This record gives sequence, C-alpha cells and structure tokens, in this order.
Amino acid sequence: MNSVSERSSTAGARRVTFRTRGFTHGPITRLMSPSDLGQVLKPFVFLDLFDLDLHDPRGGFTVHPHSGLATITVIFEGDLRFDDPADGSGYLGFGGFEWMRAGNGVWHGKELSAGTSQTARGFQLWIALPPELEHAAVDSQYVEAQHVPGAGPARVILGSYEGVRSPARAPEGLTYLLVKLAAGTAWTFTPPAAQPVSWLAVGSGRLVGATPAGAGEMLLFQASQQPVTLEAGPDSEAVFVIGSAEPHPHDLHLGNYSVHTSAESLARGEDNIERLRTLLVEAGDRRQANGAIPIFRD
Repeated sequence: MNSVSERSSTAGARRVTFRTRGFTHGPITRLMSPSDLGQVLKPFVFLDLFDLDLHDPRGGFTVHPHSGLATITVIFEGDLRFDDPADGSGYLGFGGFEWMRAGNGVWHGKELSAGTSQTARGFQLWIALPPELEHAAVDSQYVEAQHVPGAGPARVILGSYEGVRSPARAPEGLTYLLVKLAAGTAWTFTPPAAQPVSWLAVGSGRLVGATPAGAGEMLLFQASQQPVTLEAGPDSEAVFVIGSAEPHPHDLHLGNYSVHTSAESLARGEDNIERLRTLLVEAGDRRQANGAIPIFRD
C-alpha cells in the first residue's frame, strides 16, 4: 500500500545500481537507449527528457520511422496540442500523454504542435513489444490530463496501480507513473506483482532521503519486488516518472529506429518502413495549418 507523509522515511530502501544524467543535445537529454541501459531495463528501452518550444518552427522532432516498439510521450510542464483525424483535437497538459504502438511500421514525429505555453517539458519512453504485437497494426491515442486517473500523488500513465487502470491500450505486465510530490513529503512505490524491473527519472525538483536524485537524473534499481520510499526536498515539489515491468525475455534486435525480438522480425519491420517511405513521398505535403503532420501509417 502506498503512503504519503510529511516526514522523511527510510522504510523500503532499495539499492540503486546505476545513476546517469545521459547526454544533452539542445532541448533533449537522452537518458537511455536500446543499445545501453535498454539491455538491462527491457521492455523499457529508451528515454528522452525534453524541453521543447514548438512555437519555433525549427523546434521539435523530425519525421522518422518506427517498428516493433511503442512510444509514450507524457507532459509534466506546459502543454502541447494534438489534432488527429481519429482522436480529434485538444491539449496535453500535466499527465496528458500520447501512446503509439508502431507495430509493423509507422512514420511520425510532428503530430504534436505548440500549445498555450511557450515551452513544454516531458518524457518520451520507448517500450519493446512482445512477438505477438511487434507486427500488429498501428494504434495511437491522445489522452488529455483530465482523463488520466490518479493513485495518490501518482498519475497512472501505463498499466494499473492501486486498483486504478490507465486508459492506454498498452501490453500487460508493465507500470508507468508520473508522480508529483509536495515539498517535504514522502511516498512509497510498491511494484505490482511479478514486476522486478524498476527505474525512475526526475523531471524537476529533487529527491532526498534514502534515495536522493536531482532534476535530469535517472536511477536504476536492483531487480526485486522491494518497495522504494521517495521524498521530495524541503524547498520545492519534485516531479518524476517511475516504471516497473516483468522482464522482456527476448534479445533486442536493433535498427536505427526499430526494436524487434529476432533478426527476421527486424528485417520484416524495416522492409515495411521502406515501403511506407515510398508512399509517404508520394503523399506529398501533409502539413496542417498549425504546423503538425499527422502520423503516417497503412
């Protein structure tokens, strides 16, 4: 059972096996890639911390392909706008997210546009899919903040926690939370059953006590079912994401933007990406009035 308190607690301390601040290029800090920490934390294989100004047409991500994986983009400061033929339009503010299962192949990267804030900060996470989903049809969702359920100070972005389930159509066996702790308060994360893979990354503020961590830092925990108690510093709130999962039992076969469970599966995914590239070029300029470019799929 989770708890929030006004005092420090060392109960549930769990060993941190690795810390990183990744490397920063412009507005993006890469904390994890499939070729490094993703090998340890799979099915979690990639994590970017971003601070984007999409009012600047030079800002944001470029259009790029994926296959064999899913991406989840969650906002913790500011907002971004979505405008999608299937999901309508709206804004992703604190806790709002985009879920996209790339499956057999997709091109994306410009489907979100500038919101009401000057900048937006958040995390983009990649998840390696199991064999039964790595060539499934593309599935995307935009979930606004008011539709993301809470469990104490946590927003449930993926999976279920304390009986609360995320609306994301994600595979079973993983949990991903966005947590905001008021200054000086502590909270205990208890991994769901059979999810020993765990990590966290701090977006703003700092954590103190038994598990200290600063803004922009990612921590890997020893694989176990042991809870971990986290405490915000005394001067300001702390915002972080934390994930846990069942281990991904497959080797990672990597392309430039693809993650698959076998060499044959990777070749199939990359062949389809190349086929989609031809169709994308034939489709011409797909840019909308707000500058966004819808996801391209079959």
